[in-house]
Amino acid sequence: MRSISGGGVTSPPDARVARVDLPTVGRCEAVKLAMLPRDWGLAAAAVALLLDQGSKLLLLYGYGFKALGEALAPAIYSVPILPFFNLDMVWNPGVSYGLFPAHSRVGSTLLVFLSLVAISVLGWWLWQASRKTLTIGLGLIIGGAIGNNLIDRLIYGKVADFFHFYVLGYSWYVFNVADAAITLGVIALLYDALIRPEEPAGAGTSQVRE
Repeated sequence: MRSISGGGVTSPPDARVARVDLPTVGRCEAVKLAMLPRDWGLAAAAVALLLDQGSKLLLLYGYGFKALGEALAPAIYSVPILPFFNLDMVWNPGVSYGLFPAHSRVGSTLLVFLSLVAISVLGWWLWQASRKTLTIGLGLIIGGAIGNNLIDRLIYGKVADFFHFYVLGYSWYVFNVADAAITLGVIALLYDALIRPEEPAGAGTSQVRE
């Protein structure tokens, strides 16, 4: 903008228009708005899978749990961490929390096949879902299932579990990050079903819901 002074036209000391960068918070909000519900689910699956496999690689090979567990077998290699928590080296032939153990090659192959079917169905559901809570829950389950029932079973033939909580004489199942992700995913699905039931096809709007 220019101003008129004493019959002449003058410019302010600095008439340049400064470029205003979008603040960091604003950019983050823009990214959130740009993400589709299924993007949140895919991100949750990736985080669950990376944390699960990263923790297993660290404990199995970084801290030698695999070699020490094999050396002490059939005893369990255990490292006390807190009065109510140990790191134990336990090989689980079943699915999450030791359910449906498979002690043979046929059983392991069947579990891998069923896992592939379940992951495919959940993936299709995630892709079609329109709510963030639902897709995140599905993503956590998918990431945990890939980590436990596909990668571990294809590499080791069984699942590596480490985390052991116990209190007042009660001992919980030894589990891993994938088990925790699946549990949190199921809780998210239950929350979504109880609080925000799915609308009939064609009855919803195009808006993205939480």
